[in-house]
Amino acid sequence: MSRFEPWTPERASEIIAQHQNQKGATLPILHALQEVFGCVPLDAEPIIAEALNISRAEVHGCVTFYHDFKREPGGRRTLKLCLAESCQASGGRALEKRAKEKLGVEMGGTTADRRVTLEPVYCLGLCHSSPAAMLDHDVYGALDEERLDELLKEAQS
Repeated sequence: MSRFEPWTPERASEIIAQHQNQKGATLPILHALQEVFGCVPLDAEPIIAEALNISRAEVHGCVTFYHDFKREPGGRRTLKLCLAESCQASGGRALEKRAKEKLGVEMGGTTADRRVTLEPVYCLGLCHSSPAAMLDHDVYGALDEERLDELLKEAQS
């Protein structure tokens, strides 16, 4: 069911080696690890630090500074609901409540079957067609309850 590989230090080292000679390699490495494992495990930090000849604190600072990096894998699909002002004013909070009820999770949570992670986002650039959401990498505007239900159904399939 999971779209992610299981964590191993060996696989992490392979991924790190593919990116370590890039200028500013820390972020590309973190993104690559998260793409493969679904998260950036704490155990990856010393491996990254050694490969890049930087301190573990520098690696840890990058992981914790950027909110998109996760410590645990999320769901197979990610639904992000915009909670910025324009979307709130257009009914976004009611859609947030509906999504949380239908999925049985709070914002930032993942369904028990690990199919869907529900996350807040604070602007998708669709203020002209609020409220908006993003399912994985696809954005949707002018959401209403019916369209949200369609996205939830798609996310859970």
